[in-house]
Amino acid sequence: MKEYRDHYFLKAKRENYPARSVYKLKELDAKFKLFRQGMRVLDLGAAPGSWSLGAAEKVGCDIQTTETAFPPQVTFMQEDVFNRSDAFEARLREMGPFDVVMSDMAPRTTGTKFTDQARSLELACEALEVARLHLKPGGSFIVKIFMGPDIQEMLQPMRRAFKAVKSFKPKSSRAESKETFFVGMGFRAEARPAAQDAGTDGAADTGREPGAL
Repeated sequence: MKEYRDHYFLKAKRENYPARSVYKLKELDAKFKLFRQGMRVLDLGAAPGSWSLGAAEKVGCDIQTTETAFPPQVTFMQEDVFNRSDAFEARLREMGPFDVVMSDMAPRTTGTKFTDQARSLELACEALEVARLHLKPGGSFIVKIFMGPDIQEMLQPMRRAFKAVKSFKPKSSRAESKETFFVGMGFRAEARPAAQDAGTDGAADTGREPGAL
């Protein structure tokens, strides 16, 4: 795989982040004011860990492992987002509900544009389902997607679930990248599946300092 040694790649190395993607999250936060101290954040597709290190308190989960050393308040879980176990869902209910659910998940690219777009859409839609299950009312959702002709399959339900949905292309994204980020703000409580209501409303806020979970 070609290694991009651009400004953000080198900056991430200097600042001890595992990847340049942390600067995309920082731009998103600067634009939309998504994070505050004491928040609970669920990071889907957390490996190698830049978003988990760059955001407020969070839970990271990924199908891949990571060698990143997280702060003590971090919980890293490895799981397939398409085949989430009952134990994993129970753990999320125990740790949530979350103020922010964010997904930097991307498929293994094939080089075939429409295949990669379709796989990215599947991941984004599944991330939205996780957000609907585990977000607090009023919470926010961040998702990356490779833009394609079927984008409305994600945007239509996302617009029903959030009071506002915005798109954003960070400057730290590579110029040739087809990725775009969508941010849903103001999660509507009625968008959560009814069966989850009783299981998520009782979690207490820890008020801990920012870090990575």
